[in-house]
Amino acid sequence: MGIFFKYRTPGRDYTIPQIDLSRAPENVPEALRYLYEYAVVDAGDGYLGHPDSVLLQNGDILTLYPAGHGKGKTLSRISHDGGRTYPDTIENPPKSWENSRETPTVYRLTFSEHDWGDKLILICGNPKWPGEPTTGGFSCSLSSDECRTWTEYELFYGKGDPVFSCLPIVPMSSLTQLKENGRFVDKWMGLFHERGFKNYKTILSFDDEGRMHWSRPERYFKAYRGFERAAQLCEVECVRAAGGTGDELMLIGRCNSKKINSMLSFSRDEGRTWSAPVEAPSALNGERHKAEWLPDGRLFITFRSIERDPEKLKRNYERKGMGWYSEGWIAWVGTYDDLKNGREGQYRIKIAHTYLDPQEEPSATANGDTGYCGNVVFPDGTVVTSSYGIFSPERKASGTYDTDKGKLSRKTFIVSKRILLSDVEKLIK
Repeated sequence: MGIFFKYRTPGRDYTIPQIDLSRAPENVPEALRYLYEYAVVDAGDGYLGHPDSVLLQNGDILTLYPAGHGKGKTLSRISHDGGRTYPDTIENPPKSWENSRETPTVYRLTFSEHDWGDKLILICGNPKWPGEPTTGGFSCSLSSDECRTWTEYELFYGKGDPVFSCLPIVPMSSLTQLKENGRFVDKWMGLFHERGFKNYKTILSFDDEGRMHWSRPERYFKAYRGFERAAQLCEVECVRAAGGTGDELMLIGRCNSKKINSMLSFSRDEGRTWSAPVEAPSALNGERHKAEWLPDGRLFITFRSIERDPEKLKRNYERKGMGWYSEGWIAWVGTYDDLKNGREGQYRIKIAHTYLDPQEEPSATANGDTGYCGNVVFPDGTVVTSSYGIFSPERKASGTYDTDKGKLSRKTFIVSKRILLSDVEKLIK
């Protein structure tokens, strides 16, 4: 039956290999042992979540994240050694960052029409949290000096805005530079969603004085509203073909209903119209996809795995009857054409294990509270990927951690891993 007939499909297992980097086997070569080791970005003292990262021009990595589950003061860490250690933070961050109400996202803006250097942009939404006030809209902070200084938040489309107001969730889940007449221009398409799974796009541009302008948000997937609502489409990634230079865009969307695989859709007109959604291969099924192009032309896509195969559910589950379980923090490796043509790709990587409460050692079933990632790629192809989760079975010696997700005996913290695929491929049997 067609995807639009019932908005649910039977779950299937992926068919490509998955390399497990959560625990090193005894005979692993010393040169590959680093693949099983993570660096602590921030150990925190209870719950830290949802990082995003950007590579600075001097080779440093900036990672930003909230002091809580999806909200809280925006915190930072900086690595000067390719993700091996994270000793520093942004000095004197803007005061307004203390009032962040959503998962921060950070992007590099490279200008083609203005004679300006690059800018970094941090974006943070202001949704409605139960029992808490909100300004609504989304807030933006800019850096024009590679993260040394930042502007205070500027609010767009907040409550009472006469043009438009919104309560965005995870803005911008993607931010894609656009083309006009085949050439890149100084415009970027940002995507976000609101409750009710209504998905919006808004276009970022700058005037000649360097002031930000965001176009009035508009529903870009309204033509497929039945699917959008039933599949609970949200947190959509956008990938430009041909290593980021092509003329086609691909969406990878989270289907929060978990009754259907993640969604793919394509545009040949810079996001003005989109093809009818199709299911992603089971190897890519999950949530909060973050895609990076590698120097060899392949894609490295991280996400929170969602597994729906009935046979696997007989032996792997978090709670019986859920209809799905997670294998945790996963990376998919393959080509754009693999996804365009419905192929599974080359292989998956389980990057690290996130522990469910009863677990004391890594297992096939993992804690799904992970997978929102900050990814950067170095010129030699080394990926540094950061995520949040319960990466250690160690429990607090006495008492519990008091977090915005309740009292917890284990910390949720942020780690990163360095991954070179040529090394990973030595592990494939």
